[in-house]
Amino acid sequence: MMRLDTADPGFEAAFAALLDTARETTARVDAAVAAVIAAVRARGDAALLDCTREWDGWSPADAAALRVPEAELAAALEATPPALRAALDLAAARIEAFHAAQKPADLETTDSAGLRLGMRWTALDAVGLYVPGGKAAYPSSVLMNAIPAKVAGVGRIAMCVPAPGGALNPLVLAAAARAGVTEVYRIGGAQAVAALAWGTATVAPVDRIVGPGNAYVAEAKRQVFGRVGIDSIAGPSEVVVIADGASDPEHVAIDLMAQAEHDEAAQSILVTDSAALADAVVAAVDRALAALPRAAIAGESWRRHGAVILVRDWEEAADLANRLAPEHLQLMVEEPRALFGRIRHAGAAFLGRWCPEALGDYVAGPNHVLPTGRTARFASGLSVFDFLKRTTWIEADRAGLAAIGPAAVALAEAEGLQAHARSVAMRLPG
Repeated sequence: MMRLDTADPGFEAAFAALLDTARETTARVDAAVAAVIAAVRARGDAALLDCTREWDGWSPADAAALRVPEAELAAALEATPPALRAALDLAAARIEAFHAAQKPADLETTDSAGLRLGMRWTALDAVGLYVPGGKAAYPSSVLMNAIPAKVAGVGRIAMCVPAPGGALNPLVLAAAARAGVTEVYRIGGAQAVAALAWGTATVAPVDRIVGPGNAYVAEAKRQVFGRVGIDSIAGPSEVVVIADGASDPEHVAIDLMAQAEHDEAAQSILVTDSAALADAVVAAVDRALAALPRAAIAGESWRRHGAVILVRDWEEAADLANRLAPEHLQLMVEEPRALFGRIRHAGAAFLGRWCPEALGDYVAGPNHVLPTGRTARFASGLSVFDFLKRTTWIEADRAGLAAIGPAAVALAEAEGLQAHARSVAMRLPG
């Protein structure tokens, strides 16, 4: 764990090193992923079955066995314990309400030349959801990916999830049923991305693929981009907590560990103006790790990538936050909105001492699929907009063409595009 102080002469160099630290896997998987994609394109279902036998450790009787029957989805939801079912329902309802509020209106205007101009929003026809397995199962990711697509009006949603040994987490299936997803496949890894992008006899292709995964999934999404759209290339999770001396160090420590327990490559950073709080949080982290089931993962993340940064004032804190551009930003200060007003770059912000980031992971409503690796400088979290596309339109009559057409002719001729110029000029009067 790194400790920095903005008052130290060597701070800038140390902070630059923190920013430049690579947390992604250093293994090159592009060639291996390209081979998987090529196999799925060439051999379709047969390649999916081979990959499933080799990497997921079970042997489907045929390609049809890769699809989860709708009755199994419904049964998983029905078998969910009442308290957990109520939690799923609350989360789903809140996610749906927040994303429904995002839906944009079509635009139409008539300008001074008499042209009617507009923009129309339409939903994608089909999307693919990748839900990670492996170290943990994430029913919350099912809700966060599927519900915005449903709200947007996507006609078909296909979900792929790894099934080691052929088994799927029942709560993942229950979440799919609650979100209204009926097309679910026991397929993981790069082969799932390839199937969603190119299609097989069993899995019809989609138009966009969303959802996080391991290095192979991320590389597969990178390679199929252009054939289909993607949401982002997700990296390890991260949080920056800005806390003042009045904050509870136990709360700060567990909030830092809530990200660290995701993965050894996750990053948790505390920024504070209080040396006493910094010391107390470091000690509290040790106590928290002693009680966490995923202490090995969280501890490794904290040791390798954690940081505590002491600042002189909140202006420095805001500047550092903007340079870090974190996936998650917690503001545990007396006036969180005032500080938030100074921060431009964050995937999602959590304001106040009573708003831990974990609330946003499950039930608050905004999406938890967020930009990582400082990409919040130019990217946003998943939303309804990821499942919509916009089409602009123009309607002109003879008078409108006459008003602006000559300028179009002049510009086209200046560019040497005579057909462009003539297509306008021949419609002009005189």
